[in-house]
Amino acid sequence: MQTPQEPPKPFRGGGAPVGLILTGGGARAAYQVGVLSGIMDILDPDRSPDFGNPFAIICGSSAGAINAAAMACFADEPHAGMERLRKLWSGLRTGMVYRADAPGLLRTGVMWFTVLALGWLFPGLRNRQPQSLLDNQPLDELLSATLDFDRLKRNLSNECLDALAITATAYTTGEHLTFYQSNNTIKPWQRSLRRALPGTIGVDHLLASSSIPFIFPARAMLVRGQTAWCGDGSMRQLAPMSPAIHLGAEKIFVIGTGYKDEVHPEKQTVDTKYPTLAQIGGHALSNIFLDSISMDVERMERINGLLAQLPPNALKSQSLRRVSTFSITPSRSLDQLALAHLDHMPRAARALFRVIGVSSKSRKAADGALISYLLFEASYTQALIQLGRADSMSRVEEVKAFFKEAPE
Repeated sequence: MQTPQEPPKPFRGGGAPVGLILTGGGARAAYQVGVLSGIMDILDPDRSPDFGNPFAIICGSSAGAINAAAMACFADEPHAGMERLRKLWSGLRTGMVYRADAPGLLRTGVMWFTVLALGWLFPGLRNRQPQSLLDNQPLDELLSATLDFDRLKRNLSNECLDALAITATAYTTGEHLTFYQSNNTIKPWQRSLRRALPGTIGVDHLLASSSIPFIFPARAMLVRGQTAWCGDGSMRQLAPMSPAIHLGAEKIFVIGTGYKDEVHPEKQTVDTKYPTLAQIGGHALSNIFLDSISMDVERMERINGLLAQLPPNALKSQSLRRVSTFSITPSRSLDQLALAHLDHMPRAARALFRVIGVSSKSRKAADGALISYLLFEASYTQALIQLGRADSMSRVEEVKAFFKEAPE
């Protein structure tokens, strides 16, 4: 009689636990899948069954929370999990994430119009106001059918993974919440407008974390015995890398979804026309999803530089440590890439976005900012996966060095 094979323990880069940070970005999160696919093949090109999950701590916000949970559920079989995640994103359709059929969009549009136009005359209509622009019930069903949270619990118990953290924002209190699950005893932490809550993670946490403001409805979560309505985890996320550090990461691997030129306005052509709703909405989402992680990486680099000036004894006495970081972001604009695939979106959804200024005929990347987060179509997500994989494979030696080197 054969004894069951013990699942492989997490791969620890240079002997240190590596934390993975997956930021938000709606449909842009398909880029993360491509990067991770490349990372797996760089670290284990032979796809050995004994290869352990390379990320002991996995943290995600917004759509990145969905990828984080999927990675954690397959921590015992990282290559198989990566392949399932790639197939899921490669076969995605808009209707699998939110209702994109004409009746559904028309019903929501009529409700919004009625409340805005007649709400002042008939106060009773305000109680029937729509909760969001789009209905993401299909995403709820997709996640429930795809993710095995019992397997996540086993992976934590078998030490295939140290911890999973999912972030959300409480509209009712303004706090940024980090829900984390771990078999290790980790004391919850609290900072200004930031709170960590241990517990069992499920689909509701992912839906709350990925509820883009105004676009998708908020989710009711139980926080310290009270109901809190929670939205996208990238809002008010002042320190995206903080959860990984609190959970024990000594090295942090960040996968962003923002092209570097999108945060350098001096490189862009100034348009004197009044911005469309799509441009304003895209800019607002970019501020939510992109700015905080780039600022946190810069902050970490400055702190590491300051700590490098201190003698080792001072670091030990103050319980301080340097945390190595490595980040990969898109090598081209995802806004322009989205416009090239806009015609694959269902006609009814395309008509809705055309009204607010999104057109596949536009040549300005800014016009594609909003749709780059909401274009859940296979042609676009496959292009994102290919780009992510190419970006990671272009940095093979850097990736190997990061995972090999021991933290200083």
